Amino acid sequence: MQSTTSPIRRQFIDTSAGPLHVASAGAGFPVLLLHQTPRSWDEFREVLPLLGQGFHAIAIDTIGFGDSCKLPLEQHSIERWAQLALEVMDGMGLQKAAVVGHHTGAVTAMEMAVAAPQRVKALVLSSCPFNDAARRTAHAGKRTIDDVEVRADGNHLQELWQRRQPFYPEGDTELLTRFIGDAIKAGAMASHGHIVVRNYRMEERIGQVRAPTLVLRAGRDPHAAPYADHIAGAIHGSRLQTLEEGMVPMPDQIPARFAQAVMEFLQQHC
Repeated sequence: MQSTTSPIRRQFIDTSAGPLHVASAGAGFPVLLLHQTPRSWDEFREVLPLLGQGFHAIAIDTIGFGDSCKLPLEQHSIERWAQLALEVMDGMGLQKAAVVGHHTGAVTAMEMAVAAPQRVKALVLSSCPFNDAARRTAHAGKRTIDDVEVRADGNHLQELWQRRQPFYPEGDTELLTRFIGDAIKAGAMASHGHIVVRNYRMEERIGQVRAPTLVLRAGRDPHAAPYADHIAGAIHGSRLQTLEEGMVPMPDQIPARFAQAVMEFLQQHC
């Protein structure tokens, strides 16, 4: 991979739900990047210019996160998020794109590939969770990892930091600070975004994916890594690749390795 990088551009794209914020870099075939809960485009801050060396890389702030507009909690769903990502493509004049999603973003990317197969040229599912009826039942009503009660003394931010800290590189306060900033912006969506994923009937959709698919496993992510084999097995012809050092924040933890894996796959299919 070359050492030169592309500058990041930022803009808002109008959708049926309001303006969504996007950040982009480079030129060429478009690649949409969809972040995890409760992050924003910032999760791909270092990845964008690297992918921009060979593609038009576009990171979307999912509605309710980052600088995108808000919706009432009950109006959020994976299907709605996928629809709005397609509307961003419309607003940018993009007929087709590769779609790369991490954690929550991977679930949305999967739904895009099923709902609009003619528009998804290739698919990268990074640290994709698996959700079916058994998991929905097991987790119904349970507290999510980012569910903390706001307190006037601000101690909820310390609690949130400590709940996430075991899944981040030891001593890396910068990545956790970036996470906390996005979580504050997301507000109630920091927790509710996980419930949106939980409510998605993935078992009814995953077998309908037809796009060339890379299942990217973060070897040190206990939340998603155990599902990677199952997800790859459920998508016909998919490829499974493991980045052993990867953790929950893989795109901003190891951006060069992440970008390289994505770019090598997309160069074969786009």
